[in-house]
Amino acid sequence: MALLERVAALIRANLNDLVDKAEDPEKMIKQLILDMQNQLMQVKTQVAVTIADQHLLMKKQQEHEDSARQWLRKAELAVGKGQDDLARAALERSLAARQISENFAAQVADQTAQVENLKAALRKLEFKLAEARGKADLLIARSRRARALGKAAQARLASAGGPQVDAFGRARNQVSLAEAVSQAKAELAAGDIAERLAALETQDAVEKLLAELKARHARS
Repeated sequence: MALLERVAALIRANLNDLVDKAEDPEKMIKQLILDMQNQLMQVKTQVAVTIADQHLLMKKQQEHEDSARQWLRKAELAVGKGQDDLARAALERSLAARQISENFAAQVADQTAQVENLKAALRKLEFKLAEARGKADLLIARSRRARALGKAAQARLASAGGPQVDAFGRARNQVSLAEAVSQAKAELAAGDIAERLAALETQDAVEKLLAELKARHARS
């Protein structure tokens, strides 16, 4: 399904990498959030349609299942009256209805799996959208800071340069620029590490709460 493929691509997107590589981080992150919102609405609509189809298939399956039982009862009645020909005809109808019911059952199983896949995609996309909204300001600020550091370094080099700058001066300017770039990268990396550590702390807290719930359930 093309919709699930598009959603999967959004879910796999690394927000930090996208912002670092974007020429206009603010525009990129806003567009990404807009894309997620649009895909979220489409997935919600598709979930509703798929569930409706699932209910319709289940209803059809039940109707044919009931029909199979009714024809079987009629066959039993015909046997009791000594009407074997009628019994055979009723049994044929019962078997046909049973086969159709089984076919619908297979479709229900496929539809149920599709519903679960869409629901899982919906939950993941909702989480990714919340993550993007929560990180938007931070990511944009980090990108602006890195760009500002780079521009400041270039400005310092420009003010110090001139036609008489010797080889040593040029080398010193290059080192200053490299240091500024390294500082920017270090600040970005520090932000990534902080986010990863925060994620680990959240995961640890979730596991502790889960263990407490299991312990209380075991005692009850």
